[in-house]
Amino acid sequence: MSDDLLTQRKAFKELQALPESIPHLADLFADRPGRGVEYRVEAGSLSLDYSKQRVSDPVLAGLQQLADEVDLPGRVAALFAGEPVNISENRAALHSALRTPTHRLPDHLQCVEEQLQRMTLLVDKIQLGVWRGFSGKRITDVVNLGVGGSDLGPLMVTQALKEYTLPAARTLKVHFASTIDGSQLFDLLEHLNPETTLFTIASKSFTTIDTLSNANTVRSWLGSYCQDSELLHRCHFIGMSASPEKMSAWGLPEANQLLFWDWVGGRFSLWATIGLPIALSLGMPVFRQLLAGAHQMDEHFRSAPPLQNLPMMLALLGIWNVNCLDIRAHAILPYDGRLKYFPSYLEQLEMESNGKSVTRHGEPLNYATCPVLWGEIGANAQHAFYQLLHQGTQPVASDFILAAARYDSARHYAHYEELVAQHELNIANCLAQSRVLALGNAAVEVTDNPFRHYPGNQPSSTLLLDQLTPESLGALIAAYEHKVFAQAVLWGINPFDQWGVELGKQVALQLQPLLASCGDATEAQLDSSTQSLARSIQRLRQAQRGDV
Repeated sequence: MSDDLLTQRKAFKELQALPESIPHLADLFADRPGRGVEYRVEAGSLSLDYSKQRVSDPVLAGLQQLADEVDLPGRVAALFAGEPVNISENRAALHSALRTPTHRLPDHLQCVEEQLQRMTLLVDKIQLGVWRGFSGKRITDVVNLGVGGSDLGPLMVTQALKEYTLPAARTLKVHFASTIDGSQLFDLLEHLNPETTLFTIASKSFTTIDTLSNANTVRSWLGSYCQDSELLHRCHFIGMSASPEKMSAWGLPEANQLLFWDWVGGRFSLWATIGLPIALSLGMPVFRQLLAGAHQMDEHFRSAPPLQNLPMMLALLGIWNVNCLDIRAHAILPYDGRLKYFPSYLEQLEMESNGKSVTRHGEPLNYATCPVLWGEIGANAQHAFYQLLHQGTQPVASDFILAAARYDSARHYAHYEELVAQHELNIANCLAQSRVLALGNAAVEVTDNPFRHYPGNQPSSTLLLDQLTPESLGALIAAYEHKVFAQAVLWGINPFDQWGVELGKQVALQLQPLLASCGDATEAQLDSSTQSLARSIQRLRQAQRGDV
Protein backbone atom coordinates (compact mmCIF):
# COMPACT_ATOMS: atom_id res chain seq x y z
CA MET A 1 0.00 0.00 0.00
CA SER A 2 1.35 3.43 -0.98
CA ASP A 3 2.69 5.79 1.68
CA ASP A 4 0.91 8.57 -0.25
CA LEU A 5 -2.58 7.37 0.68
CA LEU A 6 -4.40 9.62 3.10
CA THR A 7 -6.25 6.64 4.57
CA GLN A 8 -2.95 5.09 5.69
CA ARG A 9 -2.13 8.08 7.88
CA LYS A 10 -2.48 7.51 11.62
CA ALA A 11 -3.64 11.10 12.16
CA PHE A 12 -6.33 10.75 9.50
CA LYS A 13 -7.69 7.55 11.07
CA GLU A 14 -8.01 9.42 14.36
CA LEU A 15 -9.73 12.34 12.63
CA GLN A 16 -12.29 9.98 11.10
CA ALA A 17 -13.53 9.15 14.60
CA LEU A 18 -14.30 12.79 15.46
CA PRO A 19 -17.27 13.94 13.31
CA GLU A 20 -19.89 12.38 15.59
CA SER A 21 -18.48 14.35 18.52
CA ILE A 22 -19.02 17.71 16.78
CA PRO A 23 -22.28 19.38 17.83
CA HIS A 24 -24.33 21.75 15.71
CA LEU A 25 -22.55 25.02 14.90
CA ALA A 26 -25.15 26.89 16.95
CA ASP A 27 -24.10 24.87 19.98
CA LEU A 28 -20.41 25.38 19.25
CA PHE A 29 -20.92 29.15 19.36
CA ALA A 30 -23.15 28.98 22.43
CA ASP A 31 -20.59 26.89 24.31
CA ARG A 32 -17.66 29.12 23.31
CA PRO A 33 -18.59 32.79 22.91
CA GLY A 34 -15.04 33.76 21.90
CA ARG A 35 -14.93 31.30 19.03
CA GLY A 36 -15.16 34.01 16.38
CA VAL A 37 -12.00 35.67 17.67
CA GLU A 38 -10.02 32.52 18.41
CA TYR A 39 -10.62 30.65 15.17
CA ARG A 40 -8.93 33.16 12.91
CA VAL A 41 -5.71 33.43 10.87
CA GLU A 42 -4.07 36.65 9.67
CA ALA A 43 -1.77 37.03 6.66
CA GLY A 44 -0.95 40.62 5.77
CA SER A 45 -4.06 42.35 4.44
CA LEU A 46 -6.05 39.11 4.46
CA SER A 47 -7.71 37.35 7.36
CA LEU A 48 -9.45 33.99 7.50
CA ASP A 49 -12.36 33.51 9.90
CA TYR A 50 -13.01 29.77 10.07
CA SER A 51 -15.12 29.86 13.23
CA LYS A 52 -18.17 28.78 11.19
CA GLN A 53 -16.43 25.58 10.14
CA ARG A 54 -17.55 22.44 11.99
CA VAL A 55 -14.28 22.04 13.85
CA SER A 56 -13.23 21.90 17.50
CA ASP A 57 -9.93 22.00 19.34
CA PRO A 58 -9.51 18.19 19.06
CA VAL A 59 -10.15 18.45 15.29
CA LEU A 60 -7.57 21.21 14.94
CA ALA A 61 -5.08 19.14 16.93
CA GLY A 62 -5.73 16.22 14.59
CA LEU A 63 -5.26 18.41 11.52
CA GLN A 64 -1.98 19.64 12.96
CA GLN A 65 -0.86 16.03 13.44
CA LEU A 66 -1.86 15.23 9.85
CA ALA A 67 0.19 18.16 8.54
CA ASP A 68 3.15 16.95 10.60
CA GLU A 69 2.75 13.35 9.45
CA VAL A 70 2.88 14.26 5.75
CA ASP A 71 5.67 16.78 6.47
CA LEU A 72 3.67 19.56 4.87
CA PRO A 73 6.25 22.29 5.67
CA GLY A 74 8.99 20.10 4.16
CA ARG A 75 7.00 19.54 1.00
CA VAL A 76 6.41 23.29 0.73
CA ALA A 77 10.16 23.83 1.03
CA ALA A 78 10.69 21.32 -1.81
CA LEU A 79 8.20 23.24 -3.97
CA PHE A 80 10.02 26.54 -3.47
CA ALA A 81 13.43 24.90 -3.92
CA GLY A 82 12.50 23.87 -7.46
CA GLU A 83 12.46 20.13 -6.86
CA PRO A 84 10.50 18.12 -9.49
CA VAL A 85 7.23 18.04 -7.58
CA ASN A 86 5.38 17.40 -10.85
CA ILE A 87 6.39 13.76 -10.88
CA SER A 88 4.47 12.58 -13.95
CA GLU A 89 6.22 15.17 -16.14
CA ASN A 90 9.44 15.36 -14.09
CA ARG A 91 9.17 19.12 -13.71
CA ALA A 92 9.45 21.73 -11.02
CA ALA A 93 6.50 24.03 -10.33
CA LEU A 94 8.20 27.36 -9.78
CA HIS A 95 5.36 29.79 -10.38
CA SER A 96 6.32 31.48 -7.10
CA ALA A 97 9.60 32.56 -8.77
CA LEU A 98 7.57 34.65 -11.22
CA ARG A 99 6.72 37.11 -8.44
CA THR A 100 9.99 36.95 -6.48
CA PRO A 101 11.87 40.28 -6.36
CA THR A 102 14.82 40.34 -8.74
CA HIS A 103 17.46 40.69 -6.04
CA ARG A 104 16.23 37.46 -4.46
CA LEU A 105 16.23 35.40 -7.65
CA PRO A 106 19.18 33.04 -8.22
CA ASP A 107 21.17 33.49 -11.42
CA HIS A 108 19.41 30.66 -13.27
CA LEU A 109 16.04 32.38 -12.71
CA GLN A 110 17.04 35.89 -13.76
CA CYS A 111 15.28 35.01 -17.02
CA VAL A 112 12.06 35.91 -15.18
CA GLU A 113 13.04 39.54 -14.80
CA GLU A 114 14.46 39.64 -18.32
CA GLN A 115 11.08 38.69 -19.75
CA LEU A 116 9.27 41.17 -17.51
CA GLN A 117 11.57 43.89 -18.81
CA ARG A 118 10.79 42.85 -22.40
CA MET A 119 7.12 42.92 -21.53
CA THR A 120 7.48 46.41 -20.05
CA LEU A 121 9.04 47.71 -23.27
CA LEU A 122 6.21 46.28 -25.37
CA VAL A 123 3.56 47.64 -23.02
CA ASP A 124 5.11 51.11 -23.13
CA LYS A 125 5.30 51.09 -26.93
CA ILE A 126 1.65 50.10 -27.26
CA GLN A 127 0.27 52.40 -24.58
CA LEU A 128 2.29 55.42 -25.76
CA GLY A 129 1.25 54.94 -29.38
CA VAL A 130 4.72 54.06 -30.66
CA TRP A 131 3.49 50.64 -31.82
CA ARG A 132 1.41 51.14 -34.96
CA GLY A 133 -0.80 48.99 -37.13
CA PHE A 134 -0.08 48.16 -40.78
CA SER A 135 -1.50 51.48 -41.98
CA GLY A 136 0.44 53.55 -39.44
CA LYS A 137 -2.47 54.15 -37.09
CA ARG A 138 -2.19 53.85 -33.33
CA ILE A 139 -3.40 50.64 -31.64
CA THR A 140 -6.74 51.19 -29.90
CA ASP A 141 -7.85 47.62 -29.17
CA VAL A 142 -6.09 44.48 -27.96
CA VAL A 143 -7.69 41.03 -28.15
CA ASN A 144 -6.20 38.27 -26.03
CA LEU A 145 -6.54 34.86 -27.66
CA GLY A 146 -6.14 32.14 -25.07
CA VAL A 147 -8.06 29.50 -23.18
CA GLY A 148 -7.95 28.07 -19.67
CA GLY A 149 -5.14 29.61 -17.68
CA SER A 150 -4.23 31.84 -20.62
CA ASP A 151 -7.67 33.43 -20.44
CA LEU A 152 -9.33 32.98 -17.04
CA GLY A 153 -6.55 34.55 -14.96
CA PRO A 154 -5.93 37.68 -17.05
CA LEU A 155 -9.68 38.17 -17.58
CA MET A 156 -10.37 37.87 -13.86
CA VAL A 157 -7.61 40.29 -12.83
CA THR A 158 -8.41 42.97 -15.41
CA GLN A 159 -12.05 42.97 -14.32
CA ALA A 160 -11.20 43.01 -10.61
CA LEU A 161 -8.73 45.89 -10.77
CA LYS A 162 -10.32 48.06 -13.44
CA GLU A 163 -10.60 51.06 -11.12
CA TYR A 164 -6.80 51.04 -10.68
CA THR A 165 -6.18 51.58 -14.40
CA LEU A 166 -3.33 54.04 -14.90
CA PRO A 167 -3.81 57.02 -17.26
CA ALA A 168 -1.44 55.62 -19.92
CA ALA A 169 -3.53 52.45 -20.16
CA ARG A 170 -6.87 54.17 -20.62
CA THR A 171 -6.33 54.65 -24.34
CA LEU A 172 -6.61 50.88 -24.88
CA LYS A 173 -9.60 48.58 -24.85
CA VAL A 174 -8.63 45.00 -23.98
CA HIS A 175 -10.89 42.14 -25.03
CA PHE A 176 -10.75 38.37 -24.52
CA ALA A 177 -11.67 35.54 -26.89
CA SER A 178 -11.34 31.93 -25.80
CA THR A 179 -14.17 29.85 -27.25
CA ILE A 180 -13.27 27.41 -30.02
CA ASP A 181 -16.62 27.94 -31.76
CA GLY A 182 -15.56 31.45 -32.80
CA SER A 183 -18.64 33.10 -31.30
CA GLN A 184 -16.64 35.65 -29.30
CA LEU A 185 -14.58 36.56 -32.36
CA PHE A 186 -17.73 36.82 -34.45
CA ASP A 187 -19.02 39.49 -32.08
CA LEU A 188 -15.68 41.31 -31.81
CA LEU A 189 -14.61 41.40 -35.45
CA GLU A 190 -17.89 43.02 -36.45
CA HIS A 191 -16.88 46.12 -34.46
CA LEU A 192 -13.06 46.17 -34.45
CA ASN A 193 -10.93 48.15 -36.88
CA PRO A 194 -8.27 45.89 -38.45
CA GLU A 195 -5.91 48.85 -38.78
CA THR A 196 -5.86 49.51 -35.02
CA THR A 197 -6.30 46.06 -33.45
CA LEU A 198 -3.50 44.01 -31.92
CA PHE A 199 -3.89 40.31 -31.04
CA THR A 200 -1.98 38.57 -28.27
CA ILE A 201 -1.71 34.79 -28.69
CA ALA A 202 -1.31 33.07 -25.33
CA SER A 203 -0.48 29.36 -25.35
CA LYS A 204 2.18 27.56 -23.34
CA SER A 205 2.70 24.90 -26.01
CA PHE A 206 1.60 27.08 -28.94
CA THR A 207 -0.33 24.04 -30.15
CA THR A 208 -3.61 24.63 -28.26
CA ILE A 209 -6.21 24.05 -30.96
CA ASP A 210 -8.76 26.44 -29.42
CA THR A 211 -6.31 29.33 -29.41
CA LEU A 212 -4.66 28.64 -32.75
CA SER A 213 -8.05 28.25 -34.46
CA ASN A 214 -8.95 31.74 -33.27
CA ALA A 215 -5.50 33.06 -34.24
CA ASN A 216 -5.78 31.63 -37.75
CA THR A 217 -9.23 33.15 -38.14
CA VAL A 218 -8.09 36.65 -37.17
CA ARG A 219 -4.99 36.34 -39.35
CA SER A 220 -7.27 35.58 -42.30
CA TRP A 221 -9.48 38.54 -41.32
CA LEU A 222 -6.48 40.87 -41.17
CA GLY A 223 -5.13 39.42 -44.42
CA SER A 224 -8.17 40.64 -46.29
CA TYR A 225 -7.10 44.20 -45.40
CA CYS A 226 -3.29 43.82 -45.54
CA GLN A 227 -1.70 41.49 -48.07
CA ASP A 228 1.83 41.99 -46.72
CA SER A 229 2.21 38.93 -44.47
CA GLU A 230 5.45 40.06 -42.83
CA LEU A 231 3.99 43.49 -42.02
CA LEU A 232 0.78 41.92 -40.72
CA HIS A 233 2.60 39.59 -38.29
CA ARG A 234 4.96 42.33 -37.13
CA CYS A 235 2.28 44.94 -36.47
CA HIS A 236 -0.69 42.93 -35.26
CA PHE A 237 0.47 39.90 -33.27
CA ILE A 238 2.39 39.22 -30.06
CA GLY A 239 2.89 35.68 -28.77
CA MET A 240 3.35 34.44 -25.19
CA SER A 241 4.56 30.87 -25.00
CA ALA A 242 7.14 28.40 -23.72
CA SER A 243 7.76 27.31 -27.32
CA PRO A 244 9.61 30.04 -29.28
CA GLU A 245 10.26 27.73 -32.22
CA LYS A 246 6.53 27.18 -32.72
CA MET A 247 5.83 30.90 -32.47
CA SER A 248 8.45 31.49 -35.17
CA ALA A 249 6.98 28.74 -37.35
CA TRP A 250 3.56 30.43 -37.07
CA GLY A 251 5.12 33.64 -38.37
CA LEU A 252 5.82 35.73 -35.29
CA PRO A 253 9.09 37.68 -35.42
CA GLU A 254 11.37 37.19 -32.43
CA ALA A 255 10.78 40.77 -31.28
CA ASN A 256 7.08 39.93 -30.87
CA GLN A 257 7.68 36.86 -28.70
CA LEU A 258 7.42 36.82 -24.91
CA LEU A 259 8.58 33.65 -23.18
CA PHE A 260 7.87 31.62 -20.12
CA TRP A 261 8.97 28.12 -19.18
CA ASP A 262 7.83 24.52 -18.86
CA TRP A 263 8.04 24.79 -15.06
CA VAL A 264 5.10 27.22 -15.16
CA GLY A 265 1.75 25.47 -15.29
CA GLY A 266 -0.90 27.12 -17.45
CA ARG A 267 -3.31 27.71 -14.58
CA PHE A 268 -0.46 29.25 -12.55
CA SER A 269 0.81 31.46 -15.38
CA LEU A 270 -0.91 34.83 -15.00
CA TRP A 271 2.21 36.01 -13.14
CA ALA A 272 4.36 35.36 -16.22
CA THR A 273 4.18 37.00 -19.63
CA ILE A 274 0.69 35.50 -19.93
CA GLY A 275 -0.15 38.56 -17.82
CA LEU A 276 0.54 40.87 -20.77
CA PRO A 277 -3.17 41.75 -21.19
CA ILE A 278 -3.27 42.69 -17.50
CA ALA A 279 -0.35 45.10 -17.96
CA LEU A 280 -1.85 46.50 -21.17
CA SER A 281 -5.25 46.99 -19.58
CA LEU A 282 -4.13 48.39 -16.22
CA GLY A 283 -0.50 49.45 -16.53
CA MET A 284 2.78 47.66 -15.81
CA PRO A 285 3.16 49.23 -12.32
CA VAL A 286 -0.22 47.73 -11.34
CA PHE A 287 0.94 44.33 -12.60
CA ARG A 288 4.09 44.67 -10.48
CA GLN A 289 1.94 45.45 -7.44
CA LEU A 290 -0.07 42.30 -8.11
CA LEU A 291 3.18 40.31 -8.13
CA ALA A 292 4.30 41.94 -4.90
CA GLY A 293 1.10 40.96 -3.10
CA ALA A 294 1.45 37.36 -4.26
CA HIS A 295 5.06 37.28 -3.08
CA GLN A 296 3.98 38.39 0.39
CA MET A 297 1.63 35.41 0.55
CA ASP A 298 4.45 33.15 -0.70
CA GLU A 299 6.60 34.22 2.24
CA HIS A 300 3.74 33.62 4.68
CA PHE A 301 3.04 30.17 3.22
CA ARG A 302 6.63 29.01 3.46
CA SER A 303 7.21 30.30 7.00
CA ALA A 304 4.04 30.21 9.13
CA PRO A 305 3.21 27.02 11.10
CA PRO A 306 0.22 25.05 9.75
CA LEU A 307 -2.51 26.28 12.10
CA GLN A 308 -1.37 29.90 11.68
CA ASN A 309 -0.85 29.50 7.94
CA LEU A 310 -3.76 30.83 5.89
CA PRO A 311 -3.36 28.63 2.78
CA MET A 312 -2.60 25.55 4.88
CA MET A 313 -5.71 26.15 6.97
CA LEU A 314 -7.83 26.43 3.82
CA ALA A 315 -6.37 23.09 2.73
CA LEU A 316 -6.74 21.32 6.08
CA LEU A 317 -10.33 22.49 6.48
CA GLY A 318 -11.04 21.20 2.98
CA ILE A 319 -9.68 17.77 3.88
CA TRP A 320 -11.84 17.72 7.00
CA ASN A 321 -14.96 18.69 5.05
CA VAL A 322 -14.45 16.32 2.12
CA ASN A 323 -12.93 13.27 3.76
CA CYS A 324 -14.39 13.36 7.28
CA LEU A 325 -17.73 15.18 6.90
CA ASP A 326 -18.36 13.85 3.35
CA ILE A 327 -19.11 17.29 1.90
CA ARG A 328 -18.51 17.10 -1.86
CA ALA A 329 -19.55 20.60 -2.96
CA HIS A 330 -17.81 23.92 -2.38
CA ALA A 331 -19.32 27.34 -3.19
CA ILE A 332 -17.14 30.41 -3.86
CA LEU A 333 -19.10 33.52 -2.90
CA PRO A 334 -17.34 36.87 -3.40
CA TYR A 335 -19.42 39.76 -2.12
CA ASP A 336 -17.79 42.13 -4.55
CA GLY A 337 -18.88 42.71 -8.13
CA ARG A 338 -15.27 43.27 -9.15
CA LEU A 339 -14.59 39.57 -8.44
CA LYS A 340 -17.26 38.33 -10.85
CA TYR A 341 -14.79 36.04 -12.64
CA PHE A 342 -13.03 34.78 -9.51
CA PRO A 343 -15.25 31.69 -9.06
CA SER A 344 -14.64 30.51 -12.64
CA TYR A 345 -10.92 31.13 -12.19
CA LEU A 346 -10.91 28.96 -9.06
CA GLU A 347 -12.93 26.27 -10.79
CA GLN A 348 -10.01 25.64 -13.11
CA LEU A 349 -7.32 26.18 -10.50
CA GLU A 350 -8.78 23.67 -8.05
CA MET A 351 -10.62 21.10 -10.15
CA GLU A 352 -8.03 20.82 -12.93
CA SER A 353 -5.28 20.57 -10.33
CA ASN A 354 -6.81 18.21 -7.78
CA GLY A 355 -9.47 16.39 -9.75
CA LYS A 356 -7.40 13.21 -9.58
CA SER A 357 -8.13 9.57 -8.77
CA VAL A 358 -4.59 8.19 -8.47
CA THR A 359 -1.69 9.06 -6.19
CA ARG A 360 1.28 11.00 -7.46
CA HIS A 361 2.88 7.61 -8.13
CA GLY A 362 -0.09 6.34 -10.14
CA GLU A 363 -1.84 4.11 -7.60
CA PRO A 364 -5.67 4.18 -7.32
CA LEU A 365 -7.20 6.21 -4.50
CA ASN A 366 -9.81 4.86 -2.11
CA TYR A 367 -11.13 8.25 -1.00
CA ALA A 368 -12.53 11.47 -2.46
CA THR A 369 -10.33 14.34 -3.61
CA CYS A 370 -11.38 17.72 -5.01
CA PRO A 371 -15.02 18.70 -4.43
CA VAL A 372 -17.12 20.26 -7.15
CA LEU A 373 -16.51 24.02 -7.09
CA TRP A 374 -18.88 26.63 -8.36
CA GLY A 375 -19.86 30.12 -7.38
CA GLU A 376 -21.20 33.55 -8.21
CA ILE A 377 -21.11 37.08 -6.87
CA GLY A 378 -22.79 36.69 -3.50
CA ALA A 379 -25.61 39.18 -4.01
CA ASN A 380 -26.56 37.47 -7.28
CA ALA A 381 -26.16 33.99 -5.81
CA GLN A 382 -28.66 34.86 -3.10
CA HIS A 383 -31.29 35.05 -5.82
CA ALA A 384 -30.06 31.93 -7.62
CA PHE A 385 -28.92 28.98 -5.51
CA TYR A 386 -28.91 30.07 -1.85
CA GLN A 387 -32.29 28.37 -1.46
CA LEU A 388 -30.47 25.07 -1.88
CA LEU A 389 -27.80 26.10 0.62
CA HIS A 390 -30.36 27.07 3.26
CA GLN A 391 -33.04 24.43 2.87
CA GLY A 392 -31.80 21.85 0.39
CA THR A 393 -30.60 18.33 1.11
CA GLN A 394 -26.98 18.75 -0.01
CA PRO A 395 -24.24 19.66 2.45
CA VAL A 396 -22.14 22.45 0.95
CA ALA A 397 -19.03 24.21 2.28
CA SER A 398 -18.68 27.87 1.31
CA ASP A 399 -16.02 30.55 1.10
CA PHE A 400 -17.34 34.08 1.59
CA ILE A 401 -14.94 36.73 0.25
CA LEU A 402 -15.37 40.33 1.30
CA ALA A 403 -13.50 43.65 1.21
CA ALA A 404 -14.04 45.72 4.36
CA ALA A 405 -13.48 49.13 2.73
CA ARG A 406 -14.70 50.40 -0.61
CA TYR A 407 -15.20 53.77 -2.32
CA ASP A 408 -12.32 55.68 -0.75
CA SER A 409 -13.50 59.27 -0.39
CA ALA A 410 -10.15 60.52 -1.70
CA ARG A 411 -11.08 59.14 -5.11
CA HIS A 412 -13.92 61.67 -5.38
CA TYR A 413 -16.60 59.24 -6.48
CA ALA A 414 -19.88 60.76 -7.52
CA HIS A 415 -22.63 60.06 -4.98
CA TYR A 416 -20.00 58.88 -2.50
CA GLU A 417 -22.35 58.58 0.48
CA GLU A 418 -24.88 56.53 -1.47
CA LEU A 419 -22.17 54.17 -2.71
CA VAL A 420 -20.79 53.67 0.79
CA ALA A 421 -24.29 52.90 2.03
CA GLN A 422 -24.65 50.28 -0.71
CA HIS A 423 -21.36 48.70 0.31
CA GLU A 424 -22.52 48.55 3.92
CA LEU A 425 -25.71 46.83 2.78
CA ASN A 426 -23.58 44.40 0.81
CA ILE A 427 -21.48 43.64 3.92
CA ALA A 428 -24.64 43.12 5.97
CA ASN A 429 -25.90 40.59 3.44
CA CYS A 430 -22.62 38.69 3.46
CA LEU A 431 -22.48 38.45 7.24
CA ALA A 432 -26.17 37.57 7.46
CA GLN A 433 -25.92 34.74 4.96
CA SER A 434 -22.91 33.10 6.61
CA ARG A 435 -24.63 33.48 9.99
CA VAL A 436 -27.87 31.83 8.90
CA LEU A 437 -26.05 29.04 7.05
CA ALA A 438 -24.18 28.23 10.24
CA LEU A 439 -26.80 28.77 12.93
CA GLY A 440 -30.04 28.06 11.11
CA ASN A 441 -33.11 28.67 13.24
CA ALA A 442 -30.91 29.91 16.07
CA ALA A 443 -30.20 33.03 13.99
CA VAL A 444 -33.86 33.90 13.44
CA GLU A 445 -37.13 33.90 15.27
CA VAL A 446 -38.17 30.30 15.88
CA THR A 447 -41.34 29.18 14.11
CA ASP A 448 -43.29 25.91 13.93
CA ASN A 449 -43.91 26.43 10.22
CA PRO A 450 -42.01 23.60 8.44
CA PHE A 451 -41.59 25.79 5.37
CA ARG A 452 -39.71 28.33 7.50
CA HIS A 453 -37.34 25.79 9.04
CA TYR A 454 -33.64 26.52 8.52
CA PRO A 455 -31.45 23.58 9.58
CA GLY A 456 -28.15 25.49 9.41
CA ASN A 457 -24.91 23.67 10.21
CA GLN A 458 -23.58 24.44 6.73
CA PRO A 459 -19.86 25.19 7.22
CA SER A 460 -18.22 28.28 5.78
CA SER A 461 -15.09 30.40 5.99
CA THR A 462 -14.92 34.14 5.48
CA LEU A 463 -11.89 35.66 3.79
CA LEU A 464 -11.75 39.34 4.69
CA LEU A 465 -9.60 41.79 2.73
CA ASP A 466 -8.80 45.22 4.12
CA GLN A 467 -9.74 46.45 0.66
CA LEU A 468 -9.42 45.06 -2.84
CA THR A 469 -6.14 46.37 -4.24
CA PRO A 470 -3.58 44.93 -6.66
CA GLU A 471 -1.53 43.74 -3.68
CA SER A 472 -4.44 42.13 -1.81
CA LEU A 473 -5.76 40.46 -4.97
CA GLY A 474 -2.29 39.04 -5.64
CA ALA A 475 -2.21 37.68 -2.10
CA LEU A 476 -5.72 36.22 -2.42
CA ILE A 477 -4.91 34.39 -5.66
CA ALA A 478 -1.62 33.07 -4.26
CA ALA A 479 -3.41 31.86 -1.12
CA TYR A 480 -5.70 29.65 -3.21
CA GLU A 481 -2.76 28.44 -5.34
CA HIS A 482 -0.97 27.34 -2.18
CA LYS A 483 -4.15 25.79 -0.78
CA VAL A 484 -4.27 23.62 -3.91
CA PHE A 485 -0.70 22.42 -3.41
CA ALA A 486 -1.18 21.76 0.30
CA GLN A 487 -4.33 19.75 -0.34
CA ALA A 488 -2.55 17.76 -3.04
CA VAL A 489 0.18 16.87 -0.54
CA LEU A 490 -2.43 15.76 1.99
CA TRP A 491 -4.29 13.71 -0.62
CA GLY A 492 -1.04 12.28 -2.01
CA ILE A 493 -1.73 13.44 -5.57
CA ASN A 494 0.01 15.53 -8.24
CA PRO A 495 -1.72 18.90 -8.77
CA PHE A 496 0.47 19.97 -11.68
CA ASP A 497 -0.60 17.63 -14.50
CA GLN A 498 -3.94 17.36 -16.33
CA TRP A 499 -3.98 14.18 -18.39
CA GLY A 500 -7.77 14.11 -18.46
CA VAL A 501 -7.77 17.42 -20.34
CA GLU A 502 -5.14 16.13 -22.76
CA LEU A 503 -7.17 13.00 -23.55
CA GLY A 504 -10.23 15.05 -24.46
CA LYS A 505 -8.18 17.10 -26.92
CA GLN A 506 -6.76 13.96 -28.58
CA VAL A 507 -10.18 12.38 -29.07
CA ALA A 508 -11.58 15.66 -30.47
CA LEU A 509 -8.86 15.71 -33.14
CA GLN A 510 -9.73 12.12 -34.08
CA LEU A 511 -13.41 12.98 -34.44
CA GLN A 512 -13.02 16.21 -36.39
CA PRO A 513 -12.58 14.54 -39.85
CA LEU A 514 -15.84 12.63 -39.34
CA LEU A 515 -17.76 15.87 -39.24
CA ALA A 516 -16.60 16.91 -42.70
CA SER A 517 -19.24 16.55 -45.38
CA CYS A 518 -17.36 13.59 -46.85
CA GLY A 519 -16.75 11.86 -43.52
CA ASP A 520 -18.42 8.55 -42.75
CA ALA A 521 -19.29 8.23 -39.08
CA THR A 522 -20.16 4.56 -39.54
CA GLU A 523 -16.62 3.58 -40.51
CA ALA A 524 -14.97 4.67 -37.27
CA GLN A 525 -14.81 2.51 -34.19
CA LEU A 526 -17.21 4.65 -32.22
CA ASP A 527 -19.97 4.07 -29.73
CA SER A 528 -23.48 4.21 -31.15
CA SER A 529 -24.29 7.51 -29.42
CA THR A 530 -21.33 9.35 -30.97
CA GLN A 531 -22.01 7.78 -34.38
CA SER A 532 -25.66 8.80 -34.27
CA LEU A 533 -24.87 12.35 -33.19
CA ALA A 534 -22.20 12.72 -35.88
CA ARG A 535 -24.58 11.50 -38.61
CA SER A 536 -27.33 13.83 -37.36
CA ILE A 537 -24.95 16.78 -37.40
CA GLN A 538 -23.81 15.91 -40.95
CA ARG A 539 -27.42 15.74 -42.17
CA LEU A 540 -28.41 19.01 -40.50
CA ARG A 541 -25.39 20.84 -41.90
CA GLN A 542 -25.98 19.46 -45.38
CA ALA A 543 -29.61 20.52 -45.23
CA GLN A 544 -28.61 24.00 -44.12
CA ARG A 545 -26.22 24.28 -47.07
CA GLY A 546 -28.83 22.94 -49.45
CA ASP A 547 -26.80 19.82 -50.31
CA VAL A 548 -29.82 17.56 -49.87
